[in-house]
Amino acid sequence: QVQLVESGGGLVQAGGSLRVSCAASGRTFSWSAMGWFRQAPGNEREFVAAISRSGSITRYADSVKGRFTISKDNAKNTVYLQMNSLKPEDTAVYYCAARTYIGSYSDASSYDYWGQGTQVTVSS
Repeated sequence: QVQLVESGGGLVQAGGSLRVSCAASGRTFSWSAMGWFRQAPGNEREFVAAISRSGSITRYADSVKGRFTISKDNAKNTVYLQMNSLKPEDTAVYYCAARTYIGSYSDASSYDYWGQGTQVTVSS
C-alpha cells in the first residue's frame, strides 16, 4: 500500500504561482511513476503532469506545458508540482497519484493509489 497526502493548495491571483506537494508513505519503493491530475466542478478528472521513478521522464498536458513543472525529492518521498503563470481555468482540486506497474503516464486508470486532493483556486 502507498499512502499519498497532498498539501500546498490555496487561493492565488491570476498570473501568480503556487507549489503543491505530495508526500508518499508506505511501500514507496513500489511506485514506477507519480502523476498529478485535476478535476474542476462539472468536469472529468484530467491529466496534468507525471514523472518516472528515476525522474528521467516527465510528461505534461498541453494546457500546462511551459507553466508547470513536476519534480521529486527521493529523500523526502515527495513529489512537487510548481505552478507558474496561473490562470482562472487552472482552478480545480489537484490529486496526486502513484502507479506501480507499467502503463500510460496520462491515463488515470493506470494509477493505483490516490491522495485526497488539494484545492487550487485562481482568481481573475
